Amino acid sequence: MTRRLEFTTQEKEETLALYQKIREQIAPTLKEGDEERVRQLVMNAIESHQVNRDVFGLNPILLSFQTAQLVVEEIGLRRDGVMAVLLRPNVEQGLLTIDEVRTHFGESIARILHGLQRIQELYQKNPVIESENFRNLLLSFAEDMRVILIMIADRVNLMRQIKDANIAVRGQKSEVRENSRREVSQEAAYLYAPLAHKLGLYKLKSELEDLSLKYLEHDAYYHIKEKLSETKKNRDAYIQRFIQPVSDRLSEAGLTFHIKGRTKSIHSIWQKMKKQKCAFEGVYDLFAIRIILEVSGERQELREQHRREIMQCWQAFAIVTSMYQPNPKRLRDWISVPKTNGYESLHITVLGPEQKWVEVQIRTERMDEVAERGVAAHWRYKGVKSESGLDDWLTNIRSMLETSDGMEAMDQFKMDLYEDEVFVFTPKGDLYKFPKGATVLDFAYHIHSKIGSSCVGARINNKVVTLRQELQSGDQVEIMTSANQKPKQDWLNMVKTSRAKSKIRLALKETQVKEGLFAKETLARKFKNRKLEMDESIMQVLIRKLGFKEVSDFYRRIASGELDVNTVIDRYIEIQQGDQPVTGNNVAESAANFVLENSKLSTLNSQLSDDVLVIDRNLKGIDYQLARCCQPIYGDRVFGFVTVSGGIKIHREDCPNAAELKKRFGYRVVRAMWSGKGSSQYAITLRVIGNDDIGIVNNLTSIISKDEKLVLRSINIDSNDGLFSGNLTIMIDDNTRLEGLMKKLRTVKGVKQVERI
Repeated sequence: MTRRLEFTTQEKEETLALYQKIREQIAPTLKEGDEERVRQLVMNAIESHQVNRDVFGLNPILLSFQTAQLVVEEIGLRRDGVMAVLLRPNVEQGLLTIDEVRTHFGESIARILHGLQRIQELYQKNPVIESENFRNLLLSFAEDMRVILIMIADRVNLMRQIKDANIAVRGQKSEVRENSRREVSQEAAYLYAPLAHKLGLYKLKSELEDLSLKYLEHDAYYHIKEKLSETKKNRDAYIQRFIQPVSDRLSEAGLTFHIKGRTKSIHSIWQKMKKQKCAFEGVYDLFAIRIILEVSGERQELREQHRREIMQCWQAFAIVTSMYQPNPKRLRDWISVPKTNGYESLHITVLGPEQKWVEVQIRTERMDEVAERGVAAHWRYKGVKSESGLDDWLTNIRSMLETSDGMEAMDQFKMDLYEDEVFVFTPKGDLYKFPKGATVLDFAYHIHSKIGSSCVGARINNKVVTLRQELQSGDQVEIMTSANQKPKQDWLNMVKTSRAKSKIRLALKETQVKEGLFAKETLARKFKNRKLEMDESIMQVLIRKLGFKEVSDFYRRIASGELDVNTVIDRYIEIQQGDQPVTGNNVAESAANFVLENSKLSTLNSQLSDDVLVIDRNLKGIDYQLARCCQPIYGDRVFGFVTVSGGIKIHREDCPNAAELKKRFGYRVVRAMWSGKGSSQYAITLRVIGNDDIGIVNNLTSIISKDEKLVLRSINIDSNDGLFSGNLTIMIDDNTRLEGLMKKLRTVKGVKQVERI
């Protein structure tokens, strides 16, 4: 049982000192009677002895004052935020209700406390927060952005205090106390530090990471700390040698500024040591130089002020890069396009004295404050003088952020804390996290292997979708299954998670074993009926001649009925009797898999028509191929890509691979455009999804057959549980005709989606 609250002499002195300091800091924002009411409530809590010390033996009232100071100095909250923090122990211990807070202190403080109370209820339900999904729940439950800011500050303060805490609480064993220390440290690392990062609170984020490392990786933390202490003198001297000439040149240019050297956090050094698999001495970029410009201006319009800031940042950049050789690969321009949390800065790595690489960060005072205090710093630069104005700021968060040059609206990351994660719900409200791009099939296999293997689609937000449907944050997903469904090979391309992939592979392997046994029995029975003896060596020759690399694929085709057993036996007899052996792969390949090779297509194009690709500087007649990945046709916006062999492949501008090719191999990209009349035929594939109604396929093919210039080369339809998904391969002459065809197909009753793949 925890001890009742009794202040020590030291705690009384520290609380009184904090009280005086906080009162001075927030005095202009206080309302009449605020100070007297808060002081009375705090005194009542102290005298009642009903407030308990926490698991570390810490005083919750003193903690609240320490957190209040932190939210004032590091985040910039004033009356409402500070008073909510100070009243929180009374509310949590049942000495004060939310309604009483609303009556005496106003709706804003009551709303903050209500949000904090709901978070506390989560902890009571599950005190050991093991699931990372909790990060998203925190954001969903928070009724006010200040709730999140206070929670981050509260955890920073707790992590600061537990290092000196007397945790020898009566009745607790050392192991339990150590577990509690590890739990709060783990939460700081995977929950609160990412939250602080998302909100742009980089200073608090670094402190949380360092303190969590201190308790979770004790030896690594102190090893790096000692090494930093040993090298501090030399590091400081080098920083001064770098800064002095830069400072002189900036002053000559008439810029007002201050420069400081910033050593990387212990956590970031440790991460770099692990990533590079090197010792401390192998980490060269231990510090960064920060140039902070003081851009003067008498109450200028925000846009004009921002323009001047950008201009001076680039001026400083030009000066630094004229003095020291820059590494263009290490330029980061977050001024032209700020980060999603509002971070603005120019980063460049230059070769400094003694041929050492040094990172230089260039920003203004406003940018620096936003970087240190995150979104909380924005209202200062919006002319908001108190937190009464902050309420309006929170209400109109979207418009406020839009005027801050590109920050994403806050409601977007309330459901997407990490840009590469999505959070979805079951119909019962259970929350699951998936990587971005995960599909319905990933969700089904996450629930259970059997559900995944029998999945035929889902209802997302009460709308029926296919297996391929990508999940979006906030979706409510209900899986639909069928007893007749079986895993298929192409499912491996539908899923994103390794868990789903491994389960699909296992299910396919089990299915192949079952189908192989069934097919072998069927084949053996047919041989016996025709009074033939099966020779294994001849069978191996037959399987190879039919185009199968794997015996399992051969038996799978027999089991599925794609390969007729009687045809197989006839071929077997031909080989056995020494007749002309089977040639080619035609028996094994279906029409759906047959596609005219791109090299043949390009040759055909040049022979048939006036279609010409003009490549780079009006060069014609250059050998090229149309890329398989995007199947460009006449009229598409295209570009050329020089392959390793020296040939050119033509890709559509919206090709799935275009961004990566241009990013990684920009020097191999050449311009290309169509010229001529567009009289060639190109193979394109359309995916059509819709309700599996009677006659719908006939309606689709009828539209194609009515156009004399269209040729349907293959059609592959897969139907499950009332939905069909089909791939139509069509020969077509240009993209204008293609757009017209897609428009007509979408008008067919029951068709839900038509897309080019």
